[in-house]
Amino acid sequence: MISRSIISLLCFLVFGFQVAVAQELPSSSEGALDWLKKMAEAPRRHNYSGTFIYYADNHIEASRIVHKTDHAGEHERIEVLDGPPRIVFRTNDEMKCYLPESKRIYTEKRWFRKFFPDILPQPFGNLDENYYIKEVNRERIIDHECQVISLIPRDSLRYGYQFWIDVRTGLLLKNAITDGDEIIEQFAFAQLEIDGEIQPDLLKPSSFMTQNKNEWKVTNLLTSVINQGELKWQVNNLPPGFRKLIEMKRNLTEKPVFVDHIALSDGLATVSVFIEPIADDVPTPVSGFFTGRGAINIYVRVLEGNQITTVGEAPLETIKLIGDSVIKLN
Repeated sequence: MISRSIISLLCFLVFGFQVAVAQELPSSSEGALDWLKKMAEAPRRHNYSGTFIYYADNHIEASRIVHKTDHAGEHERIEVLDGPPRIVFRTNDEMKCYLPESKRIYTEKRWFRKFFPDILPQPFGNLDENYYIKEVNRERIIDHECQVISLIPRDSLRYGYQFWIDVRTGLLLKNAITDGDEIIEQFAFAQLEIDGEIQPDLLKPSSFMTQNKNEWKVTNLLTSVINQGELKWQVNNLPPGFRKLIEMKRNLTEKPVFVDHIALSDGLATVSVFIEPIADDVPTPVSGFFTGRGAINIYVRVLEGNQITTVGEAPLETIKLIGDSVIKLN
């Protein structure tokens, strides 16, 4: 869902960013933290099926989700109902993405990709260091009583969040990402059944996908996790509150060259740094900022014949701080 439209390069590059110091906010309430714990555990405790809506940048997209838990773990199907058809099947962290129009299937591990309503890591860690978390009020969402939880960033390096959590089950029914007073991205269920019976056929590819298998091209997106220090790159100065999760080599496309990948997180927002050599027959990429949809921002720079792409759900200043601090080790 990332577009490559460039935005206001000279303004940002000339004047840079000023990072606000941490706000003097109190410690988060224990009650609010307990709600987040319940929300993080809910997708592994409950079956659910329904339709949710994604809204950002005047774009609206509906998706149908079916989610089942059993002794083998989690099984899920998400089908995008607007635009080109896309269907993702997930068993725990193993995913298959079907693109019916092009008859392509991509397989990969989920890693850090979030799928609504499962957007908190498990366990979710100490978010209180970076966010002031508080209980707001109770609201009704699609006839479910919800506890509203607000996450207010303690500095300008991250966005704010608001969660509507089903009181009975802890399942997230709606969430909004905010930049100050502006809502920049939202997910919300429009229809939902919780703890109903999930028929096995709902979690399998349709017959038109399984017939004529030779017409479908399968691409396995491989990943190799590497040990600390093996990667020839590092983020020299992590922004406050962020930590490195993992270093990997990945083939994110059908190119034979693997891309170096460093994943970072502040406990909620994730940021990825991708480093790949620029081929001799490819024009040098344009450095600067690019915009994704909603909360996603992108920053590209070129260093010693390599393209460094930093992408994540964080403000532009944070993405730039991370991208500019990537160095090559001797």
